[in-house]
Amino acid sequence: MFPGGLSRQLVISMSAVALGVTLFIHVSFYIFYAVAMEVNPAMVSSTPDAWPPTGPEWGWMIGVTLVGLLGAVYTASRLARRILQPLNSVADSVRRLAHGDLDARAEAGANALGETAVLVRDFNAMAERLQRMSSEFSTWNAAIAHELRTPVTILRGRLQGLAEGVFEPDPVQFHSLLTQVEGLSRLIEDLRVLSLADSGHLNLHLERSDLAAEILRIASLLEPELVAAGFRLRLRLEAAPVLCDVTRIRQIVMALLDNVRRYAQPGEITISCHLGEGAFVFQIEDDGPGVPEELLPHLFDAFQRGDDSRSRASGGSGLGLAVVRAVVEAHGGRIRCLRGSRGGALFEVVLPQA
Repeated sequence: MFPGGLSRQLVISMSAVALGVTLFIHVSFYIFYAVAMEVNPAMVSSTPDAWPPTGPEWGWMIGVTLVGLLGAVYTASRLARRILQPLNSVADSVRRLAHGDLDARAEAGANALGETAVLVRDFNAMAERLQRMSSEFSTWNAAIAHELRTPVTILRGRLQGLAEGVFEPDPVQFHSLLTQVEGLSRLIEDLRVLSLADSGHLNLHLERSDLAAEILRIASLLEPELVAAGFRLRLRLEAAPVLCDVTRIRQIVMALLDNVRRYAQPGEITISCHLGEGAFVFQIEDDGPGVPEELLPHLFDAFQRGDDSRSRASGGSGLGLAVVRAVVEAHGGRIRCLRGSRGGALFEVVLPQA
C-alpha cells in the first residue's frame, strides 16, 4: 500500500530529486558529446571504453556532479525546512508552556507537510484547552472561596460571641449555627458530586423503581414548605418504572423544587411525569418570571446566577442546577429549561427507561 501523509511527501520528493538528477546527467552528457564532436572531437575519448577520460570529460563530469549535488542539497534543504519549521515551533511552544506561558502557540507555516500540520493543530488545541482549564480552575477557586467565606464568617462571629459572652448560649443561637453548618455540608456535597462527575467516577446504584411514587413522596414532603412560601402543587404523575439510582433522582427532584421555591414568584407548580418513546420524562413548571434568555445557555453551569443580589438573598450557592445536570447525564439522560405555557420556567428531565 502506498504510504500517505508525510511519508508520501518524502517518497515523492526523494523520487523527484533522484529522477531529476539522473535526467540532468544524461541530458547534460548528451549535449556535451554532441557539442564536442561538432567543435573539437579531440576533447572526447576516441572509443567508448577508453581510459582515462580526457581532461574536458573530467571537467564536465565534475561540473555536472557538483551541479546535481547542489540541486539535491537545495531541494533537500527546502524539504527539511518544511518539515522542521513546524516541529521546531512545537518544541519551542512546549518549552514555553512548561514554564507557565499558557499563551504559547505553534505555527505550522504556509507549506507544512501532512502530519506536521496536524501535529501543530493538535498541539494548539491542547494548549487552548489547558488555558481554558486553568482559567476555569481559577474561577472555581475564587467562586468556592466566595461561597465559603459568608458561612464561615458567620460561624466565626457567632462562636466568638458565645465564647466572649456577647451572645447567650440559647437554642436560637445553636439553631443559627446549625443552619450555617448544614449550608456548608450541602455546599461540600455538591462540590463532591460535581468533582466525581467531571472525573467520570460518579457511581450510580441502579435499581428499577416507580419514579412517579418517588416524586409524589418528595412532593408531599416539601409541600408544607412550598405552601408556606405561597405555592400550590398540581401533580400529573403516571406510573413509570425506570432503572435508576433512586437516591440521586430524589436529589434531582428536591433541587428543582428548591430552585422554584427560591426564584419563582408564588403561584402554581405543575409536576408531571410519563413514559414516552422508551424514555422517562419529568417536568416541573412554574408561573414565572422565567429565566432570562441570555442566561439559558449557561443555566446549568456551576456558580451561574441571573440576578446576583436576589440569588444572594435567597441563599443559593449556584451549584444546584449544575449538580442536577451532572446526575442526569450520569444516567445517560438530558435536561433542559424551556419557557412554559404560563410564562414561567419549564424544567424537563429525560432519562432512558432501561
